[in-house]
Amino acid sequence: MPRTLRLEFPGACYHVINRGLSGRKVFAPKGAAEAFEICLGEAAVAFGWRVHAYVIMRDHFHLALETPRPNLAAGMKWLQGTWATRFNRFEADGGRPFQGRYKSLHVEPGETMARVANYIHLNPVRAKVVPVARLEEFKHSSLPSFFRKDRPDWLVAATVLAESGGLPDTAAGWRAYRKYLTALAEGDAVSREGRFRRISRGRVVGSVEFKRDWKKNLAKLGRDWERARSKGREVVPEAREILWAEKLKIGARLFKIKLDRLPRKKSAPEKAQLAALLRIGTGVSNDWLAKRLAMGHPASVSQIVRRFKQAGEDRKKGFREALAKITA
Repeated sequence: MPRTLRLEFPGACYHVINRGLSGRKVFAPKGAAEAFEICLGEAAVAFGWRVHAYVIMRDHFHLALETPRPNLAAGMKWLQGTWATRFNRFEADGGRPFQGRYKSLHVEPGETMARVANYIHLNPVRAKVVPVARLEEFKHSSLPSFFRKDRPDWLVAATVLAESGGLPDTAAGWRAYRKYLTALAEGDAVSREGRFRRISRGRVVGSVEFKRDWKKNLAKLGRDWERARSKGREVVPEAREILWAEKLKIGARLFKIKLDRLPRKKSAPEKAQLAALLRIGTGVSNDWLAKRLAMGHPASVSQIVRRFKQAGEDRKKGFREALAKITA
């Protein structure tokens, strides 16, 4: 059976879900959930995602994402693949961690997206992991991060606050949101479960008009893809590689590195600096970097970038300024 088409466009919102293979508790081992949160943050920066909510349970995860650029598939491939590669180093059995292709539901922006975020934040309560009175103690969720003054820029509060009564982004506003979640959790169980069930089922969540427009756009996408196939053209142009090449040129210019005069050594400081910049800022593949920068095997790229970060080079002012420019 052919895979279902994924509709991607600038500004699209999604409820993304995936589970461990055969019920495997992929996030139960020590450090697994923390590693996934780090990867999520890196993916959000690299792909420009706006994350409205997330939760990482023992055997699955939920994400409420907004994609200013049409790149959900590329970003999810990077997120899941990078986490699996990093964490499997510490797992005895290794292997494929997830049950397969992630599920992504299109979500109508605004009130519906806020309902998805509420559903995600209440997931630990529904799973009876924590009582609602101790919800903020479940740390592998966006909810505790919203209470922090130093929450990351990719974590977006505006929709959740606006659709929960126009709350301010202050400590008092978040306390009010916490009470709002408690009221939702303690409300009528039958009607609550009915609303939540609709949020995680099907392919699109929203009003009748939103669903109608989504179906029209999906039908057009299917026709365009079939037309491209019939003419022997690539269905998905490799625009990402063009973007990576442009970002590499920008990085080289900022660091005053001549790409045509790179040292032969695979782990040369110039190569490590450029590789780290693109890995953090674009979601570029190790394979592409290994070939373009002559860094040997793709696995070597990960090792070189990891050593670069462990040495604190990615926290230096010049590097952070360059990163800001290529992700702008």
